[in-house]
Amino acid sequence: MAFKIYTKTGDSGKTSLIGGTKVSKGHIRIESYGTVDELNSHVGLCIDLQTDAAVKNQLLEVQDRLFTIGSSLACDPEKAPGMKMPDLNEEDVKMLEQAIDDMTAVLPAMKSFILPGGHPAVSHLHIARCVCRRAERLCVHMDNDSLFVHPLVIIYLNRLSDYLFMLARFTAMQLGVPETPWRARVS
Repeated sequence: MAFKIYTKTGDSGKTSLIGGTKVSKGHIRIESYGTVDELNSHVGLCIDLQTDAAVKNQLLEVQDRLFTIGSSLACDPEKAPGMKMPDLNEEDVKMLEQAIDDMTAVLPAMKSFILPGGHPAVSHLHIARCVCRRAERLCVHMDNDSLFVHPLVIIYLNRLSDYLFMLARFTAMQLGVPETPWRARVS
């Protein structure tokens, strides 16, 4: 017998963290891991639009790390020490930094802000970058409110948004799409 996707347990506006603790669906912890889930979906679309196999593989790694981050954020921090959870580590951040450095080495220097766009593959990377920044802000907000967030989660999301920005530029270069510099209108 197949299980039903709906349980009706959330009909009252509450949900359970990993560990069983019930919280409001409006809780910032739920908002944070929901935003990471949204980001993961955007990254999936970016994979679908990519033509570079190495980039696709990097983005698949990113998706795996985003599930790890989502698990961390969805876990009751008081019950987490007793549970076996996937882990994020410094090597994950270093992988993003190396990819950023590799792209920086082949991209022209930026001389102004760049308007997002030019090709769907580029635009969707910029959307993913913006969602990543929102996820980072939510995690920082939690941390500021003394709600536990593993410090590496914030570092990873910060570096990931930089990576997505550089990947948008790199993808534009690969596709031969010119970048549109922002020209400030000054009256």
